[in-house]
Amino acid sequence: MRRGVLLAGAILAVTALAPPASAAQVTNDEVTFTNGGVTLHGTVVAPPGGTKLPGLVMVHGSGAHSRDDYREQAEAFARQGIATLIYDKRTDGYSQFERSYSTLADDALAAVSVLRKRSDVDPARVGVWGLSEGGWVAPLAASRSSDVAFVVTLGANGIEPSRQQAWAVENQLRQLGMTGSMVRMASSTMMRQLVGGGIFPEAHYDPVPVLKSLRQPVLGLWGAKDILTPPGEAVRIFRDSVAHHTLRVFPDAQHQLRRTTDGFDKLPGYAPGYLELVGSWVNNPPSTSTADTPPAQDRPSTAVTPLAWYEPTWLQLAVLVFLLVAFAWYPLFRRGAGARPARWLTATGLLTVLGFLVVDVLLQLSMGKGLGPVVAGRPLPWLALQLLALGTVAATIGTAVAWWRHRGLRLGVLLAGGVVFVPWAVYWGLLGV
Repeated sequence: MRRGVLLAGAILAVTALAPPASAAQVTNDEVTFTNGGVTLHGTVVAPPGGTKLPGLVMVHGSGAHSRDDYREQAEAFARQGIATLIYDKRTDGYSQFERSYSTLADDALAAVSVLRKRSDVDPARVGVWGLSEGGWVAPLAASRSSDVAFVVTLGANGIEPSRQQAWAVENQLRQLGMTGSMVRMASSTMMRQLVGGGIFPEAHYDPVPVLKSLRQPVLGLWGAKDILTPPGEAVRIFRDSVAHHTLRVFPDAQHQLRRTTDGFDKLPGYAPGYLELVGSWVNNPPSTSTADTPPAQDRPSTAVTPLAWYEPTWLQLAVLVFLLVAFAWYPLFRRGAGARPARWLTATGLLTVLGFLVVDVLLQLSMGKGLGPVVAGRPLPWLALQLLALGTVAATIGTAVAWWRHRGLRLGVLLAGGVVFVPWAVYWGLLGV
């Protein structure tokens, strides 16, 4: 082990003085391993001719990823004397609407087993590296097996995924110039409905018990300008939860520790010192715990609370169907010209409900970028919906007067739609400021 530390120190010294070595100075060995009947394919990137090397398994961030997404970093680690395994993330059982951190942790442990069996690797010095979502998965894997010697995390969270996502959504919308009811709807109401509807997998995963159970040393790394993970909270939680830790914050880095000016742009290259720090720490983990000062956050994250009795997703869907039927009822079954307020209620009500569905889908697909220019803190489609919602309320009042005079079934059904529309629009922020 001492020989490996001396070798790593020499490599680091050369790296600091010379340009990065080429990829040709590392070896690439293809490997396969299985977990739960799924075969995963990867590559071990290592220095040639190494013996008793530390090993590192790189665990993916969220979404679809191939091993090539992490190859640049793997090669940098290999040039510092670390055998690094990168692999293609599973697609079986993993999607936007389905995932299991437990299964992903077992994938990582299967990869650890591959590295530990290599003749050039010291089986007692194999650890895991996790980015973002991997910052939940890698510690979970380490908590399950003493085969994992250490943990490295980038942009890891100490909070639940739903809470992190709500904080990130608000950051994105505020960066686009949005404020007020639109932001509250997207980061709170919409998020709570997604979680309550069961289409946000692992929404309430709590990482703190796992962090507290770890006995391995942990290197936690964050960018001070991270807009996806609340970095200040994460550093404090890791500091208070992990027994043996080294926690570092890079001032001009974003979520993936790329260089940045504001957390949203991604400049070429990684934060200065990041790759070298991982190399030196893995080769020789310190025996004492140290932590940088937690970076400042514009605002704290807030918990995504469970839906109240009047909020279940099935009820929201039922209300939507009722509104569409009620607003379409009047023109489908009317005789003659009909009352003018009723015609206005039909038009504004249908446009508002259908328009809201379109905006909601665009918001989830583009994180607000597909909603066009922003005026007075509102994207134009949202501003138009709010004006239509006001028109719907006014038309509901006019329709109530007409119904009082005529008491017909046609107007009654339409009026019921207008009455239900008001609390629905308040709930979804269409009548908010």
